[in-house]
Amino acid sequence: MAGSPIKISFRVRILALLLATCWLLAAAFIAFQYHREREFKADILDTRLQMHNDRIIDDLRRGENIDSILRRISAPTPHLRVTLIDSTGRVLYDTRSPGASTPNPHCSLLTAQSNHNTRPEVIAARAHGQGHSIARTSQSDASPYFYSARLAPHGLVVRSAVPYTHSLTEVLAVDRTIIWILLGITLAVSALALLVLARPIALSIRRLRDFAGRAARDDDQPIYRDTYPFPHDELGDIAATIVRLYVQREAQHRRALALERESARLKRQLTANINHELKTPVASILISLELLRDHPHLCAERRARIEERIYANALRLSSLLRDVRLLTRLEDAPPATPADLRPVNVTALVGDLADQARLRAPATMTIRVDMPHDLTVRGDARLLESVFSNLIDNAIAHSGATELLVWADARGHFRIADNGCGVGAEHLPRLFERFYRVDDSRTRRDHDSGTGLGLAIVRHALAVHAATIAVADARPGLAFTFTLTPSNSSETGKT
Repeated sequence: MAGSPIKISFRVRILALLLATCWLLAAAFIAFQYHREREFKADILDTRLQMHNDRIIDDLRRGENIDSILRRISAPTPHLRVTLIDSTGRVLYDTRSPGASTPNPHCSLLTAQSNHNTRPEVIAARAHGQGHSIARTSQSDASPYFYSARLAPHGLVVRSAVPYTHSLTEVLAVDRTIIWILLGITLAVSALALLVLARPIALSIRRLRDFAGRAARDDDQPIYRDTYPFPHDELGDIAATIVRLYVQREAQHRRALALERESARLKRQLTANINHELKTPVASILISLELLRDHPHLCAERRARIEERIYANALRLSSLLRDVRLLTRLEDAPPATPADLRPVNVTALVGDLADQARLRAPATMTIRVDMPHDLTVRGDARLLESVFSNLIDNAIAHSGATELLVWADARGHFRIADNGCGVGAEHLPRLFERFYRVDDSRTRRDHDSGTGLGLAIVRHALAVHAATIAVADARPGLAFTFTLTPSNSSETGKT
């Protein structure tokens, strides 16, 4: 697209930054080394010229003529220029020989020169005994010189100078070999830094970017099962942690959505089932009331049967609403904590329920209780009563058994088994679903007041006690098993 900015990858930017940093450091080091080497060579040249100055001062102190001194020292040092400056800055003597190999011995005294006390090398000599100046242009002949000055007795300054010619430039020049060595080291350091630092950083960022892109698409790809081998460094650890946290949060979010959808489905199913279960008793009540309204002169016996039917269906409606309310409360209740539970004498509780059930059970059914004396568990008495009563009533209403056994041991293991007709293996996983019936036409009877929620209530009531219930084909009949936590021995017998 026209006008779009050019995107530079993070790896290229890191490389450019590293190279710029390395080159900057190399340039600073080269500049420092250049200055240091130049000063070192200048000091060597200054030392050579200071030796001439010391010799001139010594010969002048012995009374020797300046011209003879210069003739003697000029031979090994061509183009040497010597200047004598008094304490006031006036030039007492100066010899210049541009283009000649020996100084002019008849050079006249220079009286028209400016004050030489302002020259940097002269200032340094008067302050420290000696000084030098590199590539300073002479005001007398406009040529660059290297100056070295020495302070002599009585304020006299002897200054030696050589022209700043091509040969002197080469002497003071820095060895270029060190520059190429430094450049090579810089490239090697840059490559090493790119390999060790830039590559892992770029790898972490690229993989994190790829992960973010795949996560943003939200296209149900197997992103949540992928592993991202990030480099083992600080950035890699941070990126791996971000990915791991995102995967965990996303998995939790998906589980929450699945649970929410399942809850919504179950609520819709519960509503539909309740509506279906309400239709029969409500219709029966309405028909019975219409009969009573339209036939006010019915005989007492028939009227009593109709009123009994109305009462039975009303009881069925009341039981259905009670079970729905209880099931809804149990589904929303979290597992109970030990502080919420109290000791419950299950032996006495089951004994009372068994006595009541014998009154409702067919004459052909025997209900037997086999459990330790005063077995006490920690639980909610009302919920535990609902558990055992629903399991016993389920066997009475649907099993067709001749014997029902309620068994338990001292460790809190319970088993409620019958020797009835049982159910097919395909039905076992769904027995605890709400309103699930194995064979509606066979198990539903006019006098059946069951709501279809009994086993669902059992499962949720045990879940509140952090217990699970299992069902198995007992051949013949069914067997329900679960485990509750026994109470401490000190609490045994309490209700």
